[in-house]
Amino acid sequence: MKRTATCGELEKARTGEEVVLNGWVHRTRDHGGIHFVSLRDRYGITQVVIDEDAPEALKTVARDLKREYCIAVKGVVRSRPDEMVNTEMSTGAIEVQGTAIEILSRCEPLPFNIDERTDAKEDLRLMYRYLDLRSFSMQRKMKLRTDATFAVREFLKGQGFMEIETPSMIRSTPEGARDFLVPSRIHPGKFYALPQSPQLFKQLLMVSGFDRYFQIAHCFRDEDARGDRQPEHSQIDMEMSFVSKDDVFEVVEGMLAHVFTQTLNIELEIPFPRISYHEAMNLYGSDKPDLRYELHMQDFNKIAAASGFNAFKSVVENGGAVKALVAPGCANYSRTQIDQLEKDAKVYGAKGLAWMKVTDQGLDGGVAKFFAEQSDEIISSLGATAGDLILAVADQWNTACTSLGAVRSSLGKQLGLATPGTFRFGWIDNFPLFEWNEDDQHWEAAHHMFTMPQEEFLDNMEQDPGAVKGDLYDLVCNGYEMASGSIRIHDPEIQKRIFNIVGFSEEEAERRFGFLLKAFQYGPPPHGGIAPGLDRLIMVMAEEDSIKEVIAFPKNNVGASPMDDSPSPVDEDQLKMLHLQLNLPKEEE
Repeated sequence: MKRTATCGELEKARTGEEVVLNGWVHRTRDHGGIHFVSLRDRYGITQVVIDEDAPEALKTVARDLKREYCIAVKGVVRSRPDEMVNTEMSTGAIEVQGTAIEILSRCEPLPFNIDERTDAKEDLRLMYRYLDLRSFSMQRKMKLRTDATFAVREFLKGQGFMEIETPSMIRSTPEGARDFLVPSRIHPGKFYALPQSPQLFKQLLMVSGFDRYFQIAHCFRDEDARGDRQPEHSQIDMEMSFVSKDDVFEVVEGMLAHVFTQTLNIELEIPFPRISYHEAMNLYGSDKPDLRYELHMQDFNKIAAASGFNAFKSVVENGGAVKALVAPGCANYSRTQIDQLEKDAKVYGAKGLAWMKVTDQGLDGGVAKFFAEQSDEIISSLGATAGDLILAVADQWNTACTSLGAVRSSLGKQLGLATPGTFRFGWIDNFPLFEWNEDDQHWEAAHHMFTMPQEEFLDNMEQDPGAVKGDLYDLVCNGYEMASGSIRIHDPEIQKRIFNIVGFSEEEAERRFGFLLKAFQYGPPPHGGIAPGLDRLIMVMAEEDSIKEVIAFPKNNVGASPMDDSPSPVDEDQLKMLHLQLNLPKEEE
């Protein structure tokens, strides 16, 4: 019985038509000799009815059906009585009067129920991912991913981009995370690396004259997994020649506006706001702020310096910063709730979280006694009102901002400040080009070593690397970093200076990046690009908290796949063929 209709398409206009449906048994019910079968495929659910006067053989088959049996049903479409119409189903106005059932395959007892969304634990879901993917929730997210990816290609093709694949086995180059290595059988003792990104190759494509490149690139990073990271992930990789960052912003904004319109029927407000790195840290305590709500942090240095609170005064005197945050309507927070916010701050290095409650009479509780004479000034300058809670952190500027930013994020969730179904994108730019590594006492590239310094810093880079701003930028949305990019260095002399600042010798640079540096001797164009994370984009669009929810077959939190039991040991013969010998820690032997 070959399928003639899906389980989500039948409606009243097809009443009287004979159809064949194929799908899985979602539910079965026996009502006094009348059998109801909810038949499901990825398009929806159709109710099949085996009437009381149906042939006994047909009723016997219907009685034997179990959940997730794969079956074919032949029958006639008929309208449901008005009082029986199910308005929550696309096929709720009809049912199919079954005349024949064929069991295509049977199903063992299920490890968990397949419904809108299972409540099974994550590792069980990943072990039986092929069952988890049958749920409507997962199927909707996979369709969203398909539609969004198509919309990306559709838009970029229309903008003159060429889709070009780059290699999946390359030379190992340092890009921040550890490489996954692939041993070569033909070249004993040598290894390929799986690409952390196509960064060097897309720059070579610019040298090759392909001025607008993109790729849905599969990338690999040997790092610890967490909610929005995986050992392997996909990104919308793009690069353009003869552009400034404004050109990159315009393309990305247009692409995302197209994707959201085509897939979610949501119109994004473009252009996206632009916020400097310093402003983002100062106001939101994060370089990936959630812009769906304001809740700005405020400077408290002046008041702290004039107060009797020595813990704050000493920080200001030593060049630190005191940051304050007004939590609206939170004066009724219990000590337990405030202690939890303090724990959130301490995760990011804060030594404590000071607090004061705003009442009709002024400030009360916490450290209020140290600010008694400044009560009115504090309330007025911070814009607080009775019923609010004032929170403050004193430390070095970066620590004070980051730790109070974590408190801001927690309050945003607790107070429901972010409206569901709302997407607020923004650009973060003017990042520092270099950052100081305290452990090894040297300068490192904050992004990567091929980022162009902003022109005004070119003359004095070596004298004050910490002051140099790079021509790099991040795209953020709803508290997540969605993309990172930069204008690249195309001048070999500037590239050498960057290598020198980060302690890369000419010999090491040649060994690691010789093929790129050689290409840059042959007329490279000015170029720049960006790489939005596809998994993270779909995660945000689906309003999920983990990219595992939008990847068909992800790894778990320790980088393993419970379904196919990978990673797994390999035969000794395979190791010998690759000239490899294992040297495992004793506890793993």
